[in-house]
Amino acid sequence: MAVNQMKNRMQALGLLDRAFKATTDDELMTAVDALDDDHREGLESFVDEMTADGIRAGVKAGRIDGGMEAIAAITTDACLADCIEQLGDHADNPSTDQLKEVLPGLIERHSVGIVRIMLAGTVAGEAPAAAIIRDLLKNDDAVALPKAEVTEIAPLIDTAKRSDDEQAELRAKRKAAKKAKQEEARLRKAQAAASRRK
Repeated sequence: MAVNQMKNRMQALGLLDRAFKATTDDELMTAVDALDDDHREGLESFVDEMTADGIRAGVKAGRIDGGMEAIAAITTDACLADCIEQLGDHADNPSTDQLKEVLPGLIERHSVGIVRIMLAGTVAGEAPAAAIIRDLLKNDDAVALPKAEVTEIAPLIDTAKRSDDEQAELRAKRKAAKKAKQEEARLRKAQAAASRRK
């Protein structure tokens, strides 16, 4: 179960990350400019500067420690409140059709980028409608996220093409790196033991 939860969590954070990437600087700054003092103060604790670049840097830095989700929650709070209001009694667990009905108005008032971040944020927050929302972010014409960028991985060098000398050098480097790591770990253990004895 824990593995599944972790996998779902990573997928949800991936969606949120993609939603931020798909949002234009203008959309981000329009949302930030509309924040009240409390929200602005909250945002300032997660970003170094209140610019689109500053927010993106905060999102990148906050992928693991919850900062990205906090930035999403703050910047899309007005959009979420609007969404809840439009859904009315269905706000806690809306159907696909109910969500699709309110999306055009939300996009018009808040921009497609902010709506996507708001939706992805609710998936990361494990809302009851998370599965429906995830599906909308993948397939709905109005809010579907652009396909995930294929990350270029450095091409693997065919080891067969390396000369014996190159292979020997590589093995030596790996061995040295491993030894350095082991030594570092040994020193850390020794320091920890010493501090416990104090």
